[in-house]
Amino acid sequence: MPTRSLILASLAISVSIFAETAPAPVKTAAAVEKDPVLIAMKAELERSKEKLVLPGMQRPYFIEYRLEDIAQFEASANFGALVREDRTKQKAVRVTVRIGDYKNDSSTVRGDGIVQIAPEDAEPAALRQVLWFATDEAYKNALRTYAAKQADLKRFQAPPTADDFSPAKPVIHIEPLVKLTMDEADWTKRIVEASGIYASDERVNSFAPDIQFSSATVHGLAINRYTVNTEGTELRQGYTIYTAGVSLASQAPDGMRLSRDNGTTATVPTEMESGKAFHERVVRDLLSLRDLRNAPLVSDEDYHGPVLFSGDSSADIFNRLFVPNVEADKPAPGTTARTQGAYTSSYHSRVLPEFLSVVDDPLMKTFAGKHLAGSYEVDDEGVPAQAVEVVSKGVLEHYLINRAPVKDVPQSNGHGRAALAQRTQSRSGVMLVKPVKPVPAAQLHRRLVAMAKDQKRDFVYEAETLAGELLPRLLYRVYRDGHRELVRGAVFDELDQRSMRSDIVAAGDDPYISMTVAPIPQTTIVPSLLFGQIGVKRASPEQEKLPYYAPPQ
Repeated sequence: MPTRSLILASLAISVSIFAETAPAPVKTAAAVEKDPVLIAMKAELERSKEKLVLPGMQRPYFIEYRLEDIAQFEASANFGALVREDRTKQKAVRVTVRIGDYKNDSSTVRGDGIVQIAPEDAEPAALRQVLWFATDEAYKNALRTYAAKQADLKRFQAPPTADDFSPAKPVIHIEPLVKLTMDEADWTKRIVEASGIYASDERVNSFAPDIQFSSATVHGLAINRYTVNTEGTELRQGYTIYTAGVSLASQAPDGMRLSRDNGTTATVPTEMESGKAFHERVVRDLLSLRDLRNAPLVSDEDYHGPVLFSGDSSADIFNRLFVPNVEADKPAPGTTARTQGAYTSSYHSRVLPEFLSVVDDPLMKTFAGKHLAGSYEVDDEGVPAQAVEVVSKGVLEHYLINRAPVKDVPQSNGHGRAALAQRTQSRSGVMLVKPVKPVPAAQLHRRLVAMAKDQKRDFVYEAETLAGELLPRLLYRVYRDGHRELVRGAVFDELDQRSMRSDIVAAGDDPYISMTVAPIPQTTIVPSLLFGQIGVKRASPEQEKLPYYAPPQ
C-alpha cells in the first residue's frame, strides 16, 4: 500500500488557512447527508466502532478519520525562462486509533496514526476500503504502543502531570467546498518576467553581470479537509493559499555570498500584488542586493546598544523566540515539566515588558483590510476556535493548547492544528502583539537617534529585514545626524527570550502582518520594536572565490 512518504513527496508545502469567504458554514446534519465523502467516512467509522476488536484485547475508545482533498498549481522560472509548470490533485486519509481512556492512552509525544493515499474520485466503496485497511493497521499499532507505554511508565516514580487526551463536545461544521481561482496563465507570465528583470529593466541591468541566481515562483493551493470521529464530530473545512516570490543571489567583491528573498502571500488571489507592484518589488530587491554587495563590512568591534527592528524583522523575532514557546506541546514521559520549550517554567511570570500584551485570536478573519492566514472557526480536532489572552501586560497568562492537556491546562482552547497528513499539535492561529502606548514610527526613529547622542555613540543600528536564524540581512548603521549606512556581515548576540523580557524599551504604531505558510499557516502581527541593549558583531563566514570569468550576456 502507498505510504506517507509518497504523499509528502508530492506536496510543495503544507498549509491550512482561512479561505475566501463565500456562503456561511452550516452546523446541521442535513448538509452532511448530502456529501458522498462524509457519508462514506461515517459509514466506515460506524462499522469500525462495532467490529474493531481483537479477542482478549481492548476496544478503541476513540477513532478519527481525516481526509484531505488537495489541488495545487506551481510554476517556476529562472533567468527569464519557464522551467516548471505543474498542476496536481491528490487525496490522502489519516486514521487515528486510541486505546485506553482519556487519562492514559496509546498516544505518544511523537504522534500516532496511519496515512494512506485515497482514491481520486468519490467512489464510496473504494474510499471505505482504504479506511478499513488503515484502521486495521492503526489499531494494531495502537495496541503495541499502549503495551510498551504502560511498561515504560513503570520506570518513573512521578505520575504523569496531565491526562493524555481531553474530551470534547461533538461539533458539526460544514464549510463550502473551495477551489483554486487564481489566473494561472497571467501569474506564470509574471514570474517568467520577474526572473529576468535583472537583465531587462534599465534601472538594474548594469548590475546584471553580478547576478548569480534569479528565480521566481508562484504557487496556489486549495484544500478541502473532512473529519469525523467517534465522539460525533463531523467537519468539512476549505482553505486556499496563494504565494509568489523571487530569490536573488550575488557575491560581494570579497567573496561573501549575499541573497534577497521576497514575495507576496494571500488567502484570496485578489489580495496578491498587481503585476506592476510585483515588478517593482523585484526591482527594489535587486537594488538592495546591489547596495548590499557594495556595502562595507560591519565593524569588527563588538557593539552592545540600541537596535531598532522594523515590523518585518520584529515578526521574525516573535515567530522564532516567542510563538513556539507558548504553544503547549506535551513534555516527554517521566518529566515534571509543564510543556516543552523556553517558557515551560514561565507560567504566570513576566516574559515581555509590561507595555506589551499578546492575544491569539483565530476568529480574526481580517486585519487592515487583508484576509489572514491562520484564521479558522473550528480547529482540526473539532474544537471551536477562541481568542486567548496569551500575555497580559508582559505576564504569560495562558498557553495555546490542543486536546493533549498539560499541567494546569486541562482542556483545549481551540488551537489543535494539523499540517497535511500530520498529527494535530498545539499551534497559534492569528497572534496580535498589542502595545499599551504605541509610539509613532517617526518618533521611534528619532528616539533611536537620541539614544546614540545620549550614550555618546557614533552610531546605533536599525534592522529592516532578517534571514533565517535571525541573521540581519538589511542592517543599517544610523548616525547621530540621522543618516543611514547599509552594512553586511553581521550577527546578533544576546537576542533571546531574556532580551525580549528585559530589553524592549518601546513599540511602534505600525503593525506588520507576517503570514507564514508551512508547515502550518499562521499570522503574526507585530509593530516595530526598539531594543535598548543588543549585541552586534562581525560574523566569520567562510569566504568563497568569485567566478573565474563573466556570465553569458
